[in-house]
Amino acid sequence: MKNLVTSLLLVACTVAGAQAQALSSLSGVWQGVETDTGDRGGYWPALLRVQQSKSGGILGVLYQEVGEAPQVSVTFQIRATRTAAGLQLEHVRKLQETGRSLFSYWCDGAITFTYDAAQEKLTGRATYRPVGDCDHGTFVLYRVKLKSAATVPAGAETTIRVSGRNVLWYADAELKQPVATGNTHRTRLSQTTTFYLTQGFYPTRESAVVPITIQVTAAAQSPQPPPVEPLPLAAIGQLPARLAYPALPATLSTLAPAAPVLSERLLVLPTVLFELGTPKLLPDGRPALQQLAAELLARPSLRIQIAGHTDKIGEPQKNQVLSEQRAEAVKEALVKAGVAAGRIHTVGYGDSRPLYPSPDARNRRVEVSEVQ
Repeated sequence: MKNLVTSLLLVACTVAGAQAQALSSLSGVWQGVETDTGDRGGYWPALLRVQQSKSGGILGVLYQEVGEAPQVSVTFQIRATRTAAGLQLEHVRKLQETGRSLFSYWCDGAITFTYDAAQEKLTGRATYRPVGDCDHGTFVLYRVKLKSAATVPAGAETTIRVSGRNVLWYADAELKQPVATGNTHRTRLSQTTTFYLTQGFYPTRESAVVPITIQVTAAAQSPQPPPVEPLPLAAIGQLPARLAYPALPATLSTLAPAAPVLSERLLVLPTVLFELGTPKLLPDGRPALQQLAAELLARPSLRIQIAGHTDKIGEPQKNQVLSEQRAEAVKEALVKAGVAAGRIHTVGYGDSRPLYPSPDARNRRVEVSEVQ
C-alpha cells in the first residue's frame, strides 16, 4: 500500500483455534486502520460492515479513506463464503469512489484476519497483487459489543462493559450529550436505557453509531434515581455534533462536573481546530476558543502557555513549523477576543512528543497550560 493506494477486493478471515466462532459472530461494524510497513507515513482508516443474509451467506460493505485526505475514499460491496479456515470475502463491485486522480488507484488481493474474541479485534495481513506500488498492508479493526449483563436491577450501582477502542458514550443518537469515555461506564439506572457509542480509533466519514440497550428489572422499594446526566460541556471543551477525530483528554473521567475550562490539569483543545495540514482555524473549533477566551477574561491574572503538536507523519522540519504556526493561530484568536497578548506564551514541539504510537490523530493537538 503506497501513497494514495488503498484497497481490498478479497478478504480471508481466519478464526484461530479455541476462538473459532459461528459466521454470525463476526457480523457487525468493524472500525480501524490499515498501515504499510513500507510506507511509514501512510495509513488508511477503514470500516467493514458484515452481516449474514437470509440465504445463509455473508454480505458486507468495505469503506476506506486515505489518511490525512478523507476526500479520497472507496466503498466496495463484498460477499463471503465459508472456507475451511474461516471466511473468504470477495469483492462484488465498487459502489462509490471519491477523489480519484491519474496518480491514485486501488489495489486488490487478499487479507488473512485473526479474530480475538476477548477484545473483539481483527488483526490482518494483506498481500496485494503486484500492480504499481501494491504490496503488503496490516489491518487492525475493532467493534463495539456489550461485554457485561444486558439486564440489571433498578437502582443498583452497575458497571457496563463494552469492547472497542477509544469508546465514546452518549445519551442521545445525535451525539450531543456525552456521558462517559472508555470501555466501562459505572451508573445507576431506573429504567431501560439506550446508550449510543462510537469509536475514536481512526474514525471516518462513515463511522457508525452503535446503540447499546440495558434492560432494567423492577426492584421492590428501590429508590428512583435521576436519569443519566450528560457530562457538562465545560468539563470536556466543545465537542462537534459528529466527532471528526478523537479529542477528549485521557483524564476526562476524573474531572469534577463543575471544573472550569482551564484547571491545574492540561487542557487539550479539540483536534478539529484546523484545516488539514494548515494553521487555518475551522468554524467547528471556535466555540472551544470562545469558551477559553471567556475564562481568561474572567481571570485577568491568569497567564497561559499554548503548545502545538503534530503526528509523526511527513517531514519533521515541516511538522515543527506547523506546530508553531497553529499555536500562534490560537493565540491570535484569543487576542482578537480581548485577551492581552502578553499573557500568552506559545511554543511548538512538532512531532517530538507523541502521546500514542503513530499514526494516531490524537497526537495532532494543541495543549493549554497555566504559567505560574
